[in-house]
Amino acid sequence: MRNSMAELARITVEPREPLAAEVSRRLIDYLMSGEVQPGDRIPSERQLTEMLGVNRPTVREAIKSLGFLGLLEIRQSSGTYFRGTDSDVLYRLFELGLVLGERGARDMVQARAELEVVVAGLAAQARDDAGVELLRARLAAMRECPDEEFPEADTAFHAALGELAGNTVLRDTLKGMRAMIQRGWVERTGAVRSREVAYADHVPIYEAVAKGDAEAARAAMARHMEGASRRLMEALEQREA
Repeated sequence: MRNSMAELARITVEPREPLAAEVSRRLIDYLMSGEVQPGDRIPSERQLTEMLGVNRPTVREAIKSLGFLGLLEIRQSSGTYFRGTDSDVLYRLFELGLVLGERGARDMVQARAELEVVVAGLAAQARDDAGVELLRARLAAMRECPDEEFPEADTAFHAALGELAGNTVLRDTLKGMRAMIQRGWVERTGAVRSREVAYADHVPIYEAVAKGDAEAARAAMARHMEGASRRLMEALEQREA
């Protein structure tokens, strides 16, 4: 008897993430919305269960995960409180894929670019002989170091600008951003420019800072960040496609 059954393609189902991971993302979006301040108590497990339409064990697992990461503080008989964020917490969240989706990634890249421009201008205004010498040494390291050490030398140049600028908030904020971008997106997407182009981008930044020309320093950094940000976003788009 002839088999008249037609060929059927194998059914493939995209794997879904654990529900607790999705709940964690929703909670992170809520905590990062600006509506919750450090020290505020968040809704109870029962309230979150009703709001999100999931079971209580799932909510409890998500809360425990965010507590472990340092975002939430769980106080017995009192509730759960938002502890606030710092660059280390944000980086751990990024590493686990719990924060910074497509829009967040773009916002991070844009924010970093804008802040680097500000810092370059401040560094030019505040520069002194010791600061200029440090920056010159960091630029020389970029030129002379082995290829595998170049990313670190690049970061060290920007860190020196942060020191020269004299603003600890900008310095520390950018330090965290650079760490996330370098160890996260760059290493995962391979969004790197040639060493020659990268080095050449930094020369006019150094020269402008050394002269104390804040406007030129900002313009040189803006040109550098425009190219670097564009390459990074193109790599992210290809990875998401």
